[in-house]
Amino acid sequence: MNTMNWLRRTGSDVVTTEKLLVDLRILAADVEQLLKATAGQTGEQVAGVRARAEQSLNAIKARISELQDVAVARTRAAGRATDAYVRAKPWQMMSICALGGVIVGLGLSRGGASAS
Repeated sequence: MNTMNWLRRTGSDVVTTEKLLVDLRILAADVEQLLKATAGQTGEQVAGVRARAEQSLNAIKARISELQDVAVARTRAAGRATDAYVRAKPWQMMSICALGGVIVGLGLSRGGASAS
């Protein structure tokens, strides 16, 4: 499967940053195992491949770290924005929560009545 088809998948296979991080971690672990398995191999070609694999592994690890930092920063920013909104408009948030509770309550009460 080529990269473009993998990126175009829809439904439950939507590519997210979290899934990408997991895939990159798996790839990094696999490359590390490969490097350890070929540590005893000699030859100019094997040495060249190992050197490129080590460079790629280091680049992947750096990219994972960057993506984690970005994800943490975005999460914290979203949390701060939510906190600021709730503090600025507490009564609106109370009404939204109350309305949500009423909707959930109605849904549960109707679901229980039809199941009997």
